Amino acid sequence: MVQTIPTAHFTTDNLDQLAADLNRDGICILRGLLDQKLIQGWAAAFEQLFQQRQQQPGGLAPREQARYYLTLPWVAPFADAAVFANPVILAVLDRVFAQEYHLVQLGADVPVQGSQYQEIHRDFRPLFSDQIVTPLYALAVNFPLVEVTAENGPFQMARGTHVLSRQAGLAKIQSGEIPIESFYLQPGDVMIRSPLALHRGSPNRTNQPRPMIVMGYAMHWLHTPKVELTLPHDYYSCLPKPTRELLRCQVVEQLPFQQIETYINFKY
Repeated sequence: MVQTIPTAHFTTDNLDQLAADLNRDGICILRGLLDQKLIQGWAAAFEQLFQQRQQQPGGLAPREQARYYLTLPWVAPFADAAVFANPVILAVLDRVFAQEYHLVQLGADVPVQGSQYQEIHRDFRPLFSDQIVTPLYALAVNFPLVEVTAENGPFQMARGTHVLSRQAGLAKIQSGEIPIESFYLQPGDVMIRSPLALHRGSPNRTNQPRPMIVMGYAMHWLHTPKVELTLPHDYYSCLPKPTRELLRCQVVEQLPFQQIETYINFKY
């Protein structure tokens, strides 16, 4: 069973259990971690950003039918160290990453009405081959800006498949030995998962988008050419040194006015 904790107060034992779940299952959920007012602020800003990007050529990356990805600009409310450097999230990551790691991605996955089931896939290749178990060298930290229900496109994953070969994992899913599970989330919940676990997006059957924030963390040696962070110099220079060291980013004097999305090929 996926470990969940009903409050935002996490003890050392809680964190140890969440890390153990993440290592074993490829996923854990931190219930109620983020403040509701914070989520409401992100949701309002995201709705405006998404509408703006829809009108901009190249502003959204298509991820199959009626499903989009967009990189979030490094501006308020998205540029928030209380989120990307949240001490509870980092405490879990510290327990599972064997070396230093960086935040390399801040974006959103958005299925809208008309989206379909994705092909079951991984977001990363194994380090060497399917015959050698890959350690947790990259993790996705997700949190929704709306309630995730059975109707609006819940994330679906087969637990434990991050340590199996793709072929073995698919065979166990097909036979029913390992089920594909839907993960329902409330605003404020945070999901940490291995991108090597076999998973898919499901259809959003409602008339409202279902934005899921994606923060990608990876060990310091991993090359991540498909995602990038761009920070304004004024913001970056004011961060404490440990926070600056967490970020793998390009620092510019001024953020670009328009963002062209290129993150499309993501499935393995």
